[in-house]
Amino acid sequence: MIRDAEAEDAPEIAAIYNDAALHSTTFWNATPVDALERAEWIAARQAAGLPVLVFEEGGAVLGYASYGPFRPQEGFRATVENSVYLAERARGGGRGRALMVQLIAYARAAEVHAMVAAIDAENAPSIALHAKLGFETIGTLPQVGQKFGRWLDLTLMQLVLDDRTAP
Repeated sequence: MIRDAEAEDAPEIAAIYNDAALHSTTFWNATPVDALERAEWIAARQAAGLPVLVFEEGGAVLGYASYGPFRPQEGFRATVENSVYLAERARGGGRGRALMVQLIAYARAAEVHAMVAAIDAENAPSIALHAKLGFETIGTLPQVGQKFGRWLDLTLMQLVLDDRTAP
């Protein structure tokens, strides 16, 4: 089941986040967070009208997805950057796709024009997922990040959500 996140989901969301922070290059933060920080993050996102979705199965949160501003300048207000994260035991079963489909639907309903994904260039499963959902690879920025003592490349992918010719 996919639903809006609640403050009570914060410990499980923090656990998913922390696993990625400590053990992967899914994103490039290496500092763990606690449940209070994630509860505040959920509240701030939702107060700003941004979605935080969770995939719940058997009473456990197995993944979450959200989007936020792509860049802070007002000229980018119709573009968002997405994120989707799954617990290790939940990967490969279509849950990430389900979260992304719902997130894209939410963005379209909110009249977002474009969604951008910034993905570690070595994260083949995420790149494949986004491609299957219609995202196009825009390019790769070499050595723009670092984690675990090495440089990381960033692949940018984009999905245009509507056919407006002007804002």
